[in-house]
Amino acid sequence: MKTVCLIGKPNTGKSSIFNRLINEKKAIILDEPGVTRDRIYGIVNYQNKKFNLIDTGGIHGDDDNFNNDIKIQAELATSEADLILFVTDGIEGVTDADKSIRNMLKKSGKEVVVVVNKIDNTKRNDNIYAFYELGFPLVLGVSAEHNLGFRELLDYITKDIGEVEVEEEDIVKFCFIGRPNVGKSSLINALLNEDRVIVSDIAGTTRDSVDTRFTYDKKDYIVIDTAGMRKKGKIFENIEKYSLMRSMKAIERSDVCVLVIDAETGIIEHDKHILSYAISAGKGIVIAVNKWDTIKNPDEDLKKWKTELEVYFKFVPYINFVFVSAKTKKRLHTLMPEVIKAYENNHKEIKTSTLNDIINEAVSLHEPPSYKGKRLKIYFTSQTGTRPPKFTFQVNNKGLVHFSYERYLENKLREAIPLEGTPIILQFKNKSEK
Repeated sequence: MKTVCLIGKPNTGKSSIFNRLINEKKAIILDEPGVTRDRIYGIVNYQNKKFNLIDTGGIHGDDDNFNNDIKIQAELATSEADLILFVTDGIEGVTDADKSIRNMLKKSGKEVVVVVNKIDNTKRNDNIYAFYELGFPLVLGVSAEHNLGFRELLDYITKDIGEVEVEEEDIVKFCFIGRPNVGKSSLINALLNEDRVIVSDIAGTTRDSVDTRFTYDKKDYIVIDTAGMRKKGKIFENIEKYSLMRSMKAIERSDVCVLVIDAETGIIEHDKHILSYAISAGKGIVIAVNKWDTIKNPDEDLKKWKTELEVYFKFVPYINFVFVSAKTKKRLHTLMPEVIKAYENNHKEIKTSTLNDIINEAVSLHEPPSYKGKRLKIYFTSQTGTRPPKFTFQVNNKGLVHFSYERYLENKLREAIPLEGTPIILQFKNKSEK
């Protein structure tokens, strides 16, 4: 899938443009600290076409005064992108910082579109011409605040994207995600060397991932490993949040994501952040604690680790944990059954009659709370999607749905239906709504 990157100096409105482009209302809400921070990655859907969008922090300085983090961010973002949107400030005009960024982008050899933000109706055709001074052939004016100019921008971005993507064969695909140096590649290598696994190499389907087909218990699977950066890999690894960029395409193409945690360093906030991307993408999920061979008292510490994981990831109690060692292959046999379970539950379809029986019983046990003399009524429930399972409730007034009651209904569904390892979406529509 095509990847587009936003780059520019601070306060040009990159994040506002990012939000306009992804136009995303989250179906799965994650209200845990550390999860709701600003996103740096999104998927844009426009007229049956879609592309990856990467946001970056503002770049300060001139040619001789970039600090290391800025260089890392800029090089990584440009290396990942097929197209760069160079965001500038239409009110401020061309600045020395813009020229410094221009010089860096020229060296990248990537296609660049200058996007002049803060162009409202009266200035729309007046202020953009000065930006041709930057030396790029296409300059487009937009206003993130007033939602102007985005159709022209999106038409250009998607002009070479086909409307119908070729369907990949029906085979379970999964990937390993996580912080640098937690042992993702080692786990893949250990898994492929299992006695019950038969491996055959196939060509990678994107420039930055490697797909390996293997057979496990007489069924075919594909494991997706993200390739390393082409240069300065160790430096890039030090900027943790940008390690996400290399994982996002793998997440998008996978059915199941295995979040790998390092048993030596323990759980950190960034693990939760990485997990949130897989949840938002609606994928099946497994958490694997790797390097279990480094734990001195594994039998005693197993219970402690489970308790800690349950507390830390309490916002996703439906996810199962496995404790493995890529180095010794200890407990590695526990991984694939959880991957398979997460896949099956992510694709699960529930009979409408069964679904309504569950919801009716839940309502009879605990009626929705009333608000200003009005009470939520649920008339009918149906499953309207999979990957992840999506359930639509026809109600009298969706404005009466309190988040706590929505959480209650989700819990009741999970109690009655095996849905371990997958997020689910609950959608409420008024009875008269199409």
